[in-house]
Amino acid sequence: MSEIESIIEQGLARGQGALSEYWSKKVLAAAGVPVTREELAGDADQAVALAGEIGFPVALKACSWRLMHKSEAGAVALNLTGADAVRMAYERVAGAADELEGVLVQEMVAGSRELVAGLIRDPQFGACVMVGLGGVLTEVLQDTAFRVAPLDLGEAQDMISELRCAAMLERFRGQAAVDRQELGRMLIALGGLGLEHPAVAEIDVNPIIADRQGRLKAADALVVLRGGDHA
Repeated sequence: MSEIESIIEQGLARGQGALSEYWSKKVLAAAGVPVTREELAGDADQAVALAGEIGFPVALKACSWRLMHKSEAGAVALNLTGADAVRMAYERVAGAADELEGVLVQEMVAGSRELVAGLIRDPQFGACVMVGLGGVLTEVLQDTAFRVAPLDLGEAQDMISELRCAAMLERFRGQAAVDRQELGRMLIALGGLGLEHPAVAEIDVNPIIADRQGRLKAADALVVLRGGDHA
């Protein structure tokens, strides 16, 4: 059994309707998608120690599969620059969710360009891959493109070029051009996850942050499962 299959089966065995951010990103990483460096902490002391290992600044996030909208729940603390800030944030973040797996201590990626990517299952076409402008503007501007999986690198590049925000992916305000080849490979990987793992109902990766050198990392992710408890 592959690592991805094992993670999905464990989630289903527990009746989960989705994987937590931590396990969603384990699935993505196993599929070849670059994700932020992060670890789970069980108490404030461990969170401080992990932050020191990862390097400040860090983000803290409550980690629970039931917590699908962390910011609205007050379950996120960003840009923490020292041990005292991590300790203070830990108690607030840890109290924001039930069935807590732990608190995610995560690197902060410096970059102003954000994308979204994902997988949906269309009743007619089946597994479909999406890419678009990410972050808080995703729902407002709705700048997205879709393709039916599987897709090759050429089709992935065509998707990216269709975006109204595509010019933002070139050299932009002193930042290097986004690695479109890497973004294309991420889209191919998402399509593969949908085709190879029928228990995956949908995937939402938002935001994918491009750093100043144009490198990409998934900073948040959600894998929704078929057959679990979505209550």
